[in-house]
Amino acid sequence: MTTGPDRFQQHLRQAAAGVLERFPTADVPEIYALSFRIWRVDYDNRHPYVAIGYNTESQYERERRPEDPGEARWNYACWLLDGFETLGNVPEDPAGAPLFTARARQLGLWFDGDPDDPAVPEAVREERDAQGDLLRQYFADSCLDLARHLHASGLIEKVLGRPLPVVVFDMDCPGWEVEATEAANPPELITGFLAWQHAQEA
Repeated sequence: MTTGPDRFQQHLRQAAAGVLERFPTADVPEIYALSFRIWRVDYDNRHPYVAIGYNTESQYERERRPEDPGEARWNYACWLLDGFETLGNVPEDPAGAPLFTARARQLGLWFDGDPDDPAVPEAVREERDAQGDLLRQYFADSCLDLARHLHASGLIEKVLGRPLPVVVFDMDCPGWEVEATEAANPPELITGFLAWQHAQEA
């Protein structure tokens, strides 16, 4: 038996629709891929967020090099990364923050205090590390659920006028963007992304 999205995941789905609708009108025709940049405030897994953004053809042309045009197109290091709205357990998402905390408590993964406090017994610190890892995985799974929902609901096509791939990445997890982006998208939308990734492995 499968279960539907929890309240935090439902919030991500609803809030992301507004984020897409607020993309600058002038940029919309130039967008060729959406970006989900996952990060954490002060490296704390209790305070994750996703910046929902995009890359444009103009940015690609600025970064493109004749020797490897695919890198500029698909490597997030070459993309627009700043100035995008964030969702998660951050002040910028006042509705989502308490829902994330409540879900973490419900899952038995929340803890209070400094995770690196040397006064805390080592066994407790190890338990907190394990809880943090599970919180990190939960948030990543929630972002993948969000990307799949944006595709399945037709929201990307409705708001932006056409289907677009969602590239999911976490700068602290190099290489994970391949697995994550495959899980987040219909395969026909990421052929270019995967072709470049596989070329790097050859």
